[in-house]
Amino acid sequence: MSLSRRRFLGLAAMVMTTHRIALGADNVPSVPVDLDHILVGAADLDHGIDWMQERSGVRALFGGVHPGRGTRNALLSLGPRRYLEIIAPDPQQSSATSGNDTASRLRAIQEPRIIGWAAHTNDLASLVQKAVAAGIAIENPRDGSRVRPDGKTLQWRSFALKNDFDGVLPFFIEWNRSSIHPSQDAPSGCTLEHFFIESPAVEEVRSVAGKLGLEVEVKPAQTPVLRARIIGKKGAFEIA
Repeated sequence: MSLSRRRFLGLAAMVMTTHRIALGADNVPSVPVDLDHILVGAADLDHGIDWMQERSGVRALFGGVHPGRGTRNALLSLGPRRYLEIIAPDPQQSSATSGNDTASRLRAIQEPRIIGWAAHTNDLASLVQKAVAAGIAIENPRDGSRVRPDGKTLQWRSFALKNDFDGVLPFFIEWNRSSIHPSQDAPSGCTLEHFFIESPAVEEVRSVAGKLGLEVEVKPAQTPVLRARIIGKKGAFEIA
């Protein structure tokens, strides 16, 4: 059966539109393939847990403390190899122990919000070389760890960009192979449907992301913001 030119063009446009929706406005996946976790900052961990439960219907589980950084967290899974981390000041640690002053900045947050995200890699050293070769300035890679409530220690190595464009580009993490990825046993019931960046520096953000192999949707906006659409037990909701 032959198709008229008009009908053919109409079907082609429909296919392209469907494909574009599936990949996102910038022809990229609706969720970055390498997204490891989203960080939601809160001034108080219990409030952050309640806030997230009201929206998702899932209660995040206490994850542990970050020694020397003045923070603690609670986690919930967003699906395989992805999770959401609620991070807040640890009242048992002095703010003076937080070298990057993370705890002090968290105390200033009035309502929980996304403050960053992490992208995972299986070869952090190679990614460091790739960034340096591309002329992208990075912070020195560092080791990290957290003791879980069950006594097991999680270990990782990570690095951040010196210019993350006001927090919209991620830091990069390589989990120790002996560590259980937090998504495996964090409370389930949520999936990440859409995650994207808004920034006034759209082209610059896209350029750096591309050099680092990140496929993330970037939209123009007056202020830098990270946005996520999550499907929880109560249905879909958005956080930023």
